[in-house]
Amino acid sequence: MGSPRVIPIVPVASPGRPRQSLRRWAQAGFFVLFVLAPVFDLLRFDLVAGHAWLLGFEWHAGLEDFTRGGIDAPGAVARVIGRVLLPILGVGALLLWVAWRWGRLYCGWLCPHFSVVETINAYMRRATGRPSLWESRSLPPREPDGTPVRYDRAWWLVTVPLAVGFAFVWAVVLLTYLLPPFQVYGHLLAGAPTRNEFIFITAGTLVLSAEFLFARHLFCRYACAVGLFQSLAWMGNRSAMVVGFTRDRAADCASCYSACDHVCPMRLKPRNIKRAMFTCTQCAQCVSACETTQRDNPEGPLLQWVAGEAARHNEAAFNAPKSERKIP
Repeated sequence: MGSPRVIPIVPVASPGRPRQSLRRWAQAGFFVLFVLAPVFDLLRFDLVAGHAWLLGFEWHAGLEDFTRGGIDAPGAVARVIGRVLLPILGVGALLLWVAWRWGRLYCGWLCPHFSVVETINAYMRRATGRPSLWESRSLPPREPDGTPVRYDRAWWLVTVPLAVGFAFVWAVVLLTYLLPPFQVYGHLLAGAPTRNEFIFITAGTLVLSAEFLFARHLFCRYACAVGLFQSLAWMGNRSAMVVGFTRDRAADCASCYSACDHVCPMRLKPRNIKRAMFTCTQCAQCVSACETTQRDNPEGPLLQWVAGEAARHNEAAFNAPKSERKIP
């Protein structure tokens, strides 16, 4: 069979940096939506009012009629199923369908937590030479395009406040999903949060600061339920989009310093078998890095998004006898 064919999944005009720029814009836009959704009542549950808001409208489970005796118990159950469970299941089904076809696109292209992971990774790399405190070795002091990266412990003065700042923002925003946003922000601006607001924000900031500093990608890999179910759906489809590696050209990797491995924010090995890429977020940083390091190669990059028959072929190559494999 021939080399895997590229399957265009996102509207990318050209490879490498433009793709990553598009992804950054998508992440930034979704982060803004994450922050402002409660403010404009696009999505939140108001503990004070006792009902949810959706797209600017009040969203009730319909149990008020049951409390007043207007409907019986079966009717109340039907309303809960129709107004609460079915919409939640519908959103979940859509997310899993996307993951089944294209993997964890939500994680790599939209998730506000993953955008924080990547941001802190970049600054921690400048402070320590490693993207996380748990890395055993420092990364090469250059970007895939050859741009040098200078490591300096002074970057800790940026990294720690940035992590704490993101944690504070997250704690406040999460609180606005539960309490009226203007009440929360008004109390903060006045410097007079209520006791419960202060406890929630303080505890959230402390917990999230620890997570952002010590367990960012580890949370994404092992503790995020949303990511886990997306990965399970993705693994169930052998034809799903995957980062494919052209193994019959593996010798070309000798001229590279494994840039694809070093740029992965989840600390995966992109040239590996799909099962070992279980938590891949389809951020395509490895693909962009390969396109950059192989930009002068007339045969093009060795990593690319593939789907369908090409994805199955990519998997089958790993199941071939060891003597037939060509893996660097």
